[in-house]
Amino acid sequence: MAMLLGKKVGMTQVYDDLGKLLPVTVIQAGPCTVIQVKTAETDGYNAVQLGYGDVKPSRRKKPQIGHAQKSNTVPKKFIREMRVPDAAELEYKVGDCLTVSAFAESKYVDVVGTSKGKGFAGVMKRHGFHGFPASHGTERKHRAPGSIASFASDAGHGAGPKRGKKMAGHMGSRRVTTKSHSLVAIDEEENLLVVKGSIPGPAGSYVIVRSAQKN
Repeated sequence: MAMLLGKKVGMTQVYDDLGKLLPVTVIQAGPCTVIQVKTAETDGYNAVQLGYGDVKPSRRKKPQIGHAQKSNTVPKKFIREMRVPDAAELEYKVGDCLTVSAFAESKYVDVVGTSKGKGFAGVMKRHGFHGFPASHGTERKHRAPGSIASFASDAGHGAGPKRGKKMAGHMGSRRVTTKSHSLVAIDEEENLLVVKGSIPGPAGSYVIVRSAQKN
């Protein structure tokens, strides 16, 4: 399974072979350095640790610098560890450099990112509530959530709100995985992946790209 770390560049449009206009997202993926390879014998599980984006050693602590030096590289800005179910898939070695060519045989990819943070949002924006009527006696309650708890709604468990009740609160800034994006183009010279559709996060945010698990 191919996997890379990268950064979302932004969205644009391209024409396919049939002349149809497609909305696409450009991702700068790699080059990534294999910082560590974990196995069931040494660590209890199989995983590969990748690093993306060089950073000055003066901006990292000594343990982080020493960890990077084991793979003959400098500290990285974005480091993630991906588990591998089968030890046979650990074809990577410490110090290897992975590029977008790893997706040469992939047609679909999954993208993992952090969604845009919306701050504290009400129920209409956060959960799509319709709100109260705009007329007929409604007064200063148009965007209110309505009743949140009662003895009758959860009989036998008290009058407190149910667990998971949709209410106002922090919206966005969560880990989101969008699946099965068509891989439109690969630019090996500029380390770019062009995928169909939108991916989570703003332009410039870090993402994880991997081979689609469902297709």
